[in-house]
Amino acid sequence: MVGMKRRRLRLGDVLISQGIITEEQLQKGLEVQREKGIKIGEALVEANVVTEEAMGRALSEQLHLDYIDLTNVKIEEEILELVPSALLKKYSILPFAYSTEIANTLRVAMVDPLDMEAIDDINMVTSMQVETVVTTRGSMNLALDKFFGQQEVFSAVSEYAKEKESKIDESEELYSEDVNSSPIVQLVKTMIEQAARQRASDIHIEPMEKQVRIRYRIDGALYERAVYSHRLLSAIVARIKIIGGMDISEKRKPQDGRITQIVDRSEYDIRVSVLPTVYGEKVVMRLTSKNALTLEKKRLGFNDEELVKFDHILENPHGILLVTGPTGSGKSTTLYTALSELNKEDVNIITVEDPVEANIDGINQVQVNPKANLTFASALRSILRQDPDIIMIGEIRDTETAQIAVQASITGHLVVSTLHTNSAASTVTRLIDMGIEPYLIADSVVGVIAQRLVRRLCQECREVYEATREDKEMLEYPMEQPLKLYKPCGCDKCDGTGYKGRIGVYEIMEITPDLKRVIAHNEDAEQIKNVALKGGMKTLRMRARDYAINGTTSVSEVLRVSFDS
Repeated sequence: MVGMKRRRLRLGDVLISQGIITEEQLQKGLEVQREKGIKIGEALVEANVVTEEAMGRALSEQLHLDYIDLTNVKIEEEILELVPSALLKKYSILPFAYSTEIANTLRVAMVDPLDMEAIDDINMVTSMQVETVVTTRGSMNLALDKFFGQQEVFSAVSEYAKEKESKIDESEELYSEDVNSSPIVQLVKTMIEQAARQRASDIHIEPMEKQVRIRYRIDGALYERAVYSHRLLSAIVARIKIIGGMDISEKRKPQDGRITQIVDRSEYDIRVSVLPTVYGEKVVMRLTSKNALTLEKKRLGFNDEELVKFDHILENPHGILLVTGPTGSGKSTTLYTALSELNKEDVNIITVEDPVEANIDGINQVQVNPKANLTFASALRSILRQDPDIIMIGEIRDTETAQIAVQASITGHLVVSTLHTNSAASTVTRLIDMGIEPYLIADSVVGVIAQRLVRRLCQECREVYEATREDKEMLEYPMEQPLKLYKPCGCDKCDGTGYKGRIGVYEIMEITPDLKRVIAHNEDAEQIKNVALKGGMKTLRMRARDYAINGTTSVSEVLRVSFDS
């Protein structure tokens, strides 16, 4: 009876009454629900209307149940052994404590607290009553990975080793699509799922003399996650080559491939690189979530002043906007966010990329294909005959591409692109080095954004301390004034790293009339930087310094992103 009573409460109404969503957002969620046949809560999360946590808390209020975030919960071994892991994964549930109020009762975290079948099964397996507690799907998947992920992988590995000993043919199982049919298929799938849930950007599978090391790059730093026997290497690499569309028999040449995998209802585009090394083939998989590339500008890390500058640059009807920085500094995310802003019905946007990193509705995207002689330069020439308003070039790599980009901007197009340089000012000198005339650069470039990513300190465990003399010197802070700074510590919530997530640091150089004159006179990067600073530009170090002073990041991160400033 209680279950029926609970079902009559409408989650959408609870969210509206709490001011979490509007009526229009609810309608948007209902459309997704009808289209995909999923629950309204899942539909609202999928439509990016609410966060998973807000949904979980609203659900707990709707059903008058407790809410729990499982990311930093410690669970006794005895409780973890009560229920088989297969059953926990089947229902997305996790017993985490005994009830302190009711005898013979187990507190169980559930994504769907109205799943009576799951409650009955737990009841039967443990012979205990169930006290339901609400959690989110993301929190649940991370906890199941943490407590049972490695256990499953190691059992799959030992099973595979036994099969190898009994001389079972491995070629058939590696091609199999049935996930349960082969331990190696399961291992590779689990590896990708765990990396995605831990917010990893890359997976490194590294052959060593006697073992294979698996490392994940999380928030820009590499962390070891597993070590396997060297005997598994050939099977793991073969499986990745098969799903990545590569040649399984070619082991002497580097190869590239692509995999698409869905993890927790999010589609991940995975770029794979295989490289022969002394001890075997090393594999690096770069994970990109299609949803993560198009964020709101505010979430990128722009402050109010920078947002105004960014918007002002994008309002130019023609010219070149360049986003610069090293690999992995978030340039693509900034470009895709800018394109999503500009993507209106009356605008024709065409991109030329290598490769296309995310598909955006309403934008015409072209992928470079050197085998078909479709290079950045040749694609750009064709694009100019397609009546574009805005052109996005994945990267300006050579003089020819740079020249066409300049010509396109002068003839009335807005061109956005990336370049690998250390600062906004040095971008201008790089274009001059590429053979572009200084007066053409002054005429065509409307803005340059240099960027880096700094790691955010975990808000749960960061430690406050009194800034030292060296800290104040580095942050250019008055010596006589007291300053509280924060350093990383490490807890379960941030997986012991002290950091959780990253935020962008930007150096925005809008090309003013003064800067145009300096560029046209072929002045050096230092002179360009000084004029930009007089015009109100803040350098990467200045912006990173603000983040250290307000406790968002640590002094070591400031030093890392602005070492050359």
